[in-house]
Amino acid sequence: MNVSRRQFVSALGAASISMVGLGLASHRSQAEDADAKSSLRVIAYNIYAGKGWPSDRPLAKKAVKAGQMPERLALELALYDPHIVNFSESPSEAFTQEVAERLGMHHVRFPSGGNWPGTLLSKYEILESENTPLGYDRPKDLYTRHWGKAIIKLPNGDPLVVHSAHLYPVEDPTIRLKEIPAMLKSMQPDLDAGRSVLLIGDLNHQPDAKEYELWQAAGLVDTFAKRGQGDGLTFLSDKPYKRIDYIMAAGPIAQKITEAKPLFEGAFRLNPEDENAFALSDHLPQYAVFEM
Repeated sequence: MNVSRRQFVSALGAASISMVGLGLASHRSQAEDADAKSSLRVIAYNIYAGKGWPSDRPLAKKAVKAGQMPERLALELALYDPHIVNFSESPSEAFTQEVAERLGMHHVRFPSGGNWPGTLLSKYEILESENTPLGYDRPKDLYTRHWGKAIIKLPNGDPLVVHSAHLYPVEDPTIRLKEIPAMLKSMQPDLDAGRSVLLIGDLNHQPDAKEYELWQAAGLVDTFAKRGQGDGLTFLSDKPYKRIDYIMAAGPIAQKITEAKPLFEGAFRLNPEDENAFALSDHLPQYAVFEM
């Protein structure tokens, strides 16, 4: 077949653009690989079932009805290029799967004892996962929100043990003071073996509570207390008044915390002066960075 000079030049130009694109993709990949080896970015976020908050605002209802919330959530999270994201109060699995796909992350769901499933997203391979890893059936009054365990393979090949949790709410700590000792017993073999362990999620207690003392006594390091500034408040997302969302660490990774803060910014934050505005949730995400 004869090819005109114009067709040849056009084809050559397209091929050149394609090769440039491949070069940029390769460059980005190398940069991302280098970044992945130097840091680990983690986000713990109660997403209020993906309804937006306040959920009765017309724009929030419109976004939900239009099926926009997974995309909005993914876009906002992508600004921080996280490697691990934990959701409390997840909506449907299809919703969180879409968020995971948009972020290019693996996905595991932790069923709830009630109506508040948990979700763990990871840029890295999730080697295994287990819901309520007690070694026996979940007591009906415990872990009615969620608790699950996963093992993630880090770029250097090391395993990272991640506990995703949303503990019982209300001021009375009775239930949480039953939940936490059983969780610590489950974690103990990994803690004793010196493995890197993360506990991330909405723990529904503040740092001055008895529950917090149990984590500290077991050797878990509160990343915000270690590297954060100010009060680190995570609830509510318009005028935060308490800190109940955490990223805690134990083992080697606990010595590598470089940054920690709640994300009181962007679409995570509600502008109380705008009656039409809504935030992605009533909670703020807790964010931590580890040196790898």
